[in-house]
Amino acid sequence: MRQLLAATSERAISYLEQLENRAVAPSEAAVQRLAEFDIPFPEHPVSPELTLRQLDEAGSPATMAMAGPRFFGFVIGGTLPAALAASWLATAWDQNSALYNVTPATAAIEQVALRWLLDVLRLPADSGGAFVTGTTVAHFSALSAARHALLAKEGWNVEADGLFGAPPLEVIVSEEAHPTLLKALAMLGLGRNRVVKIPVDGNGAVRLDRLPPLTSRSIVCVQAGNVNTGAFDPAGAVCERARDAEAWVHVDGAFGLWASAAPSLAQLARGIELADSWATDCHKWLNVPYDCGVAFVRDQHALRAAMAITAEYLPTASAHRNPADFTPELSRRARGVEVWAALHSLGRTGLADMIERTCRHARRFADALRAAGCKILNEVVLNQVLVSFGNAETTMRIIDDIQKDGTCWCGGTVWQGHTAMRISVVSWATTDSDVERSIDTILRIARSHQAIRAIRAGL
Repeated sequence: MRQLLAATSERAISYLEQLENRAVAPSEAAVQRLAEFDIPFPEHPVSPELTLRQLDEAGSPATMAMAGPRFFGFVIGGTLPAALAASWLATAWDQNSALYNVTPATAAIEQVALRWLLDVLRLPADSGGAFVTGTTVAHFSALSAARHALLAKEGWNVEADGLFGAPPLEVIVSEEAHPTLLKALAMLGLGRNRVVKIPVDGNGAVRLDRLPPLTSRSIVCVQAGNVNTGAFDPAGAVCERARDAEAWVHVDGAFGLWASAAPSLAQLARGIELADSWATDCHKWLNVPYDCGVAFVRDQHALRAAMAITAEYLPTASAHRNPADFTPELSRRARGVEVWAALHSLGRTGLADMIERTCRHARRFADALRAAGCKILNEVVLNQVLVSFGNAETTMRIIDDIQKDGTCWCGGTVWQGHTAMRISVVSWATTDSDVERSIDTILRIARSHQAIRAIRAGL
């Protein structure tokens, strides 16, 4: 075991050290080598050393360099050193972190991590929380609590009696709602097609004047950080209206919720603390390994009522918090250990600096590309930049060439009818030099397509 894990460590370190100089996207030759994994199931045991060697030699070159400093395709960061090390250690512990009586170490660490998150994200300190796989399941968990609470007020036990014959609930979302929110609503039996959609403004924030009347059976879902523009819905004003109607407000804060942790950006999230539930990802701006999302619910008893289970063989009786009482899963890894390590290593000022630094990088991208003649489609309020190189066909060709070049990796999107390249800056590892290298590459490729000249000519 010692020899194998030492070899694994060396291979992992070598992989990370190569990220600075390798192309972000894997080469076609590396992808072709993945066929080496497609073999008949071995009849006899294979040495762990040989298994590891094949994974590294054929697998590592075919990975996207998401852990590196110039992957801007999705709103995901790399992994902080402390979080990666904690993940290795927690995997070695191999704790099924469901019940305090069985796994006290991980249960206790997770509870501290949740408390720290509530503190740094400026949410009500007595809220309930749950570590889950990502924002999709965080939505599911938080909205399960919403469903429980609203129907309980109507005298309906949804966990026992289901939705057949239940009083109907109304769900109101932004027309820019992320698909993961709609997926969670579908899994909850509340339906994708039954939602009421609120129109948005030019930067993707919901228009408060178009918010419909609310009732005690309404769930309003707002965004902290539009996935294309980074825009924030007017959460505070929505919450004030919801409070008068005894409606529930849920916040999709997959990445934008982290603005609360940065003094220069916290005003964007003002009023979010008035909501009833929140969902976010730690594998985005906190830069911990996949997978790690968090659901927070102001009424922790509603979250527990929606999620808790028991069985005769489970030692659930405890004066301490059982993590599995607040999550969809019973068997679960101890995601909170990595979160604790990341927060402990950064501290309040380090976390704020990481968030503000990446937003500064995004503004630099926007300023440099705009100055060179590219069209920036959004107001850069956070870490998201939308770039158009003219018509849709030209923009997509330029994105394809940027991805093939390998200096950086940016993805495509469609924003209010316009095809655009989206630059998402989230990684702790991104430096000023990485940004300048990426800008030079983007402009070189755009000029090769004569896109800048066409934009300036109004074509």
